[in-house]
Amino acid sequence: MSEAETGPPGDGWEWGIVEIFGHRRRAGRIREEERFGAKMLRVDIPIDGDPARGWRTEFYGGAAIFSFGLTSEADAMAFNRPYAPPFRRLAAAAPRRGAACD
Repeated sequence: MSEAETGPPGDGWEWGIVEIFGHRRRAGRIREEERFGAKMLRVDIPIDGDPARGWRTEFYGGAAIFSFGLTSEADAMAFNRPYAPPFRRLAAAAPRRGAACD
C-alpha cells in the first residue's frame, strides 16, 4: 500500500481541485512536498472516485498551477466518478384513434 492509502487524516492533506495550465483539472487529496530540490504539489486521485480501488499520484510544479480551490471529500470523489448516462424509459406510443392514414 502507498502512503496515500495508509496516511492518517490531518497529516497535511487537504481536499482540493487544481487546474493545471488552465487545461486540465484534477481533484483529490492534495499537499505540498519537496521533490528534486523543489516544492511541488502532490495530488492523489481516487480511481473512479472510489478509494477502495486505489489512488493515482501526480506531481506538479508551482509554475504549472493555474488555479486551486479547497473542496470537500464528497465533492472530490464525485468529480472523479466515471460518467454514467441517465436512464430513461420511454413509454411506447399508443395508436391514435381517428387519425387518417395518408
